[in-house]
Amino acid sequence: MSADPAADRSGLLDRHIGFLEALREAGLPVSLAEGLDAVAAVSALTWDDRHQVRAGYAATLVKRQGQRPTFDAIFDLYFPRLIGEGVAAPTLADEHGVRDSAPMLADLRDRLEQALKQALKQAPQEGEREDGRSGSQLLDLAAEAVGRFGEMPGRSPGQSGWSAYNTLRRVAPADLVGRLVQALTEQGRTESEAEREAARRVGAFTRMVEEDARRRIAAQRDPAEIARITLRPSLDRLDFTSARREELEQMRRELYPLSRRLAARLTKERHARRRGPLDFRRTVRASVSSGGVPLVTHHRPKRPHRTELVVLCDVSGSVASFAQFTLMLVFALREQFTKVRAFTFVDDVHEVTGAFRPGADPGEVMADLAASAAHAARFGRTNYGRAFTRFAEEYADALGPKVSLLILGDARSNYSDLGEGVLRELAASCRQSWWLNPEHPRHWGTGDSAAPAYGRIVPMVECRNLTQLGEFVHDLV
Repeated sequence: MSADPAADRSGLLDRHIGFLEALREAGLPVSLAEGLDAVAAVSALTWDDRHQVRAGYAATLVKRQGQRPTFDAIFDLYFPRLIGEGVAAPTLADEHGVRDSAPMLADLRDRLEQALKQALKQAPQEGEREDGRSGSQLLDLAAEAVGRFGEMPGRSPGQSGWSAYNTLRRVAPADLVGRLVQALTEQGRTESEAEREAARRVGAFTRMVEEDARRRIAAQRDPAEIARITLRPSLDRLDFTSARREELEQMRRELYPLSRRLAARLTKERHARRRGPLDFRRTVRASVSSGGVPLVTHHRPKRPHRTELVVLCDVSGSVASFAQFTLMLVFALREQFTKVRAFTFVDDVHEVTGAFRPGADPGEVMADLAASAAHAARFGRTNYGRAFTRFAEEYADALGPKVSLLILGDARSNYSDLGEGVLRELAASCRQSWWLNPEHPRHWGTGDSAAPAYGRIVPMVECRNLTQLGEFVHDLV
């Protein structure tokens, strides 16, 4: 704290405002009222308990669990656990001024192994939290590891950089997995359980190292800039094509809550639009009793209309995850449609409507969709023209004047025949048609992308994450 309390308050206010702006830029919807709520919450807390302050901010600013990892990462940038090496930091150099000698590395690895084994004896979350003994010990070891082995020379004197990659390469925590597995099996765990738990703990330490490197860089540069460069988007704004395996699993769990929110929103909007078009004759006739002034308007009954939907999706390569998520969301909302049929393709077409059984486990559905790729491929290379032709030959009866056609894919056809004439006929036989593309528009038309050519036939819509997918499905219904 400085000698001037007013300066401290001003600095804290600036830090708070910057923190909220960074959250908004990362995709978390934080309103002005919620920012004021956060001020009121943290004003009632003591700042000597960082975990409590984090909880106060999270309670007022985080709306969904999928946003919490992004919130935590930005909080650590703006309100770091320590500055530099901390007050009680260990000596980072020996008596000769050498920072990264072999004895120091061996000593650090031994202490890391002991800390990880100690964490394994606790509950899964306790060993990773900074308010727990083992969690704090691992955080201190991560800070020490970055301080010893992660420093990189800067472009100017006194401006060092920090590298999590260099740190992990030297410390090599993944090499400790085998010893941790052995310790867990001696405690009575099965081999597979021990491997999963050991890998999870080592992964948690790896994230601590990455966070500490970011913390050190943010202390020298603008935290907002570091957040933009290094942090991954929140789960609902993460691109389907760049998500990791564990993130895809989290996104799959988010689909059901998303479908429920969409269904509730659609029901509310449908009730709000219950009235049909204005009935002019009845309105004028009723105005006679009020001297010709139409005090009450009368409307014709609204004719309910629900869309019949046919989904044709590319399940090759990186777009397979995008296609699976879209299909699962559409079928989670199938009551909003009169009828839904789904087809997958690579260079051949395979119907997968039967995979979406009422009450089916989402994991089993995902597995069935992944297996369908084998049936949808003859030669193993994406060929949109051939797939459109096969669909027109075998499933043309699925389309009609009451049907909406939805195509999912990146429009990359390996420079093969595009089948534009067939696609034009398919689109003409439908009530309406759309094409969802999981690539950023700046990539459309690059390489083997035929997005501009297909976009002239079927309206092409960018759909790269859960937020865009939910908005499109809402507008579709």
